[in-house]
Amino acid sequence: MDPVAATLIILALAIVAFVSNRVPLGVVAIGVSLALFFTGVLTLPEALAGFSDPTVLFIAALFVVSESLDASGVTAWAGQKVIGRAGTRRLPLLVLICLLVAATSALISINGAVAALLPLVVVVASRAGIPTSQLLMPLAFAASAGSLLLLTGTPVNVIVSEIAAENGGRAFGYFEFALVGVPLVIVTVAFMALFGKPLLPVRNGDRMPLDLVRHARLLRQQYSLSLDTGVIMGPRNGVSEVVIPPRSPLIGTTVYCGMAAPDGDLVILAARRGDEELKGQEITIQAGDVLLMQGTWDDLARHAAGSGVLVVDSPARLRRSVPLGRGAKRSLAVLAGMIVLLATGIVPPVVAGLLAAMALILTRAVTPTQAYRSISWTTIVLIAGMIPLSTAFIQTGTADLVADGLLSMLGARGPHVALAALCVLTVVLGQLISNTATVLIVAPIAVSVAASLDLSVQPFMMALTVAAAASFLTPIATPVNLMVMEPGGYRFGDYWKLGLPLAVIFLLFAVFYVPLVWPF
Repeated sequence: MDPVAATLIILALAIVAFVSNRVPLGVVAIGVSLALFFTGVLTLPEALAGFSDPTVLFIAALFVVSESLDASGVTAWAGQKVIGRAGTRRLPLLVLICLLVAATSALISINGAVAALLPLVVVVASRAGIPTSQLLMPLAFAASAGSLLLLTGTPVNVIVSEIAAENGGRAFGYFEFALVGVPLVIVTVAFMALFGKPLLPVRNGDRMPLDLVRHARLLRQQYSLSLDTGVIMGPRNGVSEVVIPPRSPLIGTTVYCGMAAPDGDLVILAARRGDEELKGQEITIQAGDVLLMQGTWDDLARHAAGSGVLVVDSPARLRRSVPLGRGAKRSLAVLAGMIVLLATGIVPPVVAGLLAAMALILTRAVTPTQAYRSISWTTIVLIAGMIPLSTAFIQTGTADLVADGLLSMLGARGPHVALAALCVLTVVLGQLISNTATVLIVAPIAVSVAASLDLSVQPFMMALTVAAAASFLTPIATPVNLMVMEPGGYRFGDYWKLGLPLAVIFLLFAVFYVPLVWPF
């Protein structure tokens, strides 16, 4: 089969599989790599080269850095400090929430920032009497804008930087994205603050996230704990409710409140049997009994993973809600060091990221298991599997063919028209499939267009980054849109009302503002 035809057929099948949402993203990506090998478009090393690409390793390391900031309570602390100053009025809350998530997403990725701040925003909305639907979609959209502030904001930033360097341009600096990111964040937040209210529904989600203050108060009430019991949830120590399941080896054991566990690392604070409080007496444990255990977060997590008990609320989940917990200072120090390395360019980005991930593990800010689990392997496999398709586009001449067809269709209308066509294509595909996959598909075409017009590749790559961030029209366009859907009470058709004008704003920035900063 002709290599160009094979490449286009594989691309078409991949897009259909992505849009159908019936095939896992990782399977589609690996299928693309294998199809390129079996059709003879690429050799086996070329088809699998994405799994050893420095970009993939750098992105994996960023997930570990993000996990350390989230798990140690740094994000929760920052959110409480900033949002706590906004009071209960909608407009100040909206602006501060959007600015906070934008800044956070630049450092720890969009998904990590929204996942960390979403529970806090819902709790604040509940206390202020504001429908969650008025705050959560702006949270997600502001995170997408904030991803354009720094190189680490999204995998797309890393990808376009590498593609620019490999095709006659140069890699973008760590802070260079802020030249377009800062004004775009300002305009995005201002638009949502001024015009967003009538474009957003007025609803609340069905599920409420954990409010740590209310949770601690509820435990004190249910177990009749006095204030002199001490802080039951702090940076180092916490509590966990466990239920005794049938066939537990603990059934028949005699305990009493205040008693230490057999290994001495946990204390039984209180116990309940149905509606009855078990206090001031020896307790013979039965199936269904609930014990309130106190100890360090590490000990609670270790016992939660053991057999014989069922945990009501995961200690790991509770711990993330505690501001500035264990490892916070180390996480911040490692983050600062990574930023210095990335900003100065002393070492390649992948080296800076891997050094940061290693430092976090060696200083025990995160455990090795925690580090492995923090990595979004779907994202890693998706990028690694789709990189060979970009390679095939270039090596087979498919990108040149598509670029020539695009230019002939547009005629001699100037570079802005060509750039607009590429950006519109990126925005449309980005609503249906991953924006990362979209950029890996469109970027080779953009490189060929730039070469055909004898223009710099820099504005094309930066414009694609901006267009790829405009994933606002559907809940499936990006993971953060789906994250806020249920807690915000949103429906599929709610997104385009606010998303369409924002997508137009992003397109205008990509086509007209970007070439002013990065000339053709």
